[in-house]
Amino acid sequence: MPRRLTTLLAAGALALLTLLGTASPAAAVTSSEKLAVLSSWTQTSSTSYNNWNAARLNKAAWSAYAFDWSTDYCSSSPDNPLGFSFNLSCYRHDFGYRNHKAMGAFTSSAKARIDDAFYADLKRVCATHNSLVQPACYSLAWTYYQAVKAFGSVIISQSELDRAARMKADAERRAAATL
Repeated sequence: MPRRLTTLLAAGALALLTLLGTASPAAAVTSSEKLAVLSSWTQTSSTSYNNWNAARLNKAAWSAYAFDWSTDYCSSSPDNPLGFSFNLSCYRHDFGYRNHKAMGAFTSSAKARIDDAFYADLKRVCATHNSLVQPACYSLAWTYYQAVKAFGSVIISQSELDRAARMKADAERRAAATL
């Protein structure tokens, strides 16, 4: 009897593996479905950002959508100016631009929405910092936002970085003096 049970179990396991191995692939994603997901991931809300970031961390689950996940982060500007981590904000901005362009859906309203989402992301980064240095961060965030609005990429001059660095250093000196 044990031998017969083993044979039945092996046959059942083989049947299950065959069924799993020949299961039909996921249905193809339509352009409208892809555009809907893309739009939902390029809104100004933290939920939109969090959903995009979760997908970024699990790209395989979204492979049927054939998204372009490439990035140059903040282009020729610093990704982490003065220690403020703007790299993921820039990454999502690149994601929005590249995928909307690839779909032929890079309209002026899509660009404005993606740029606004970028600014919202930058402000969320600033909100995580000490209130004394937040003005410097918000100043840089505004500068980065204005650059993408005007040029479509982040181009920050050294003088703008120096100005924000002075703001940050002054705030830190004031904080140390009050201790």
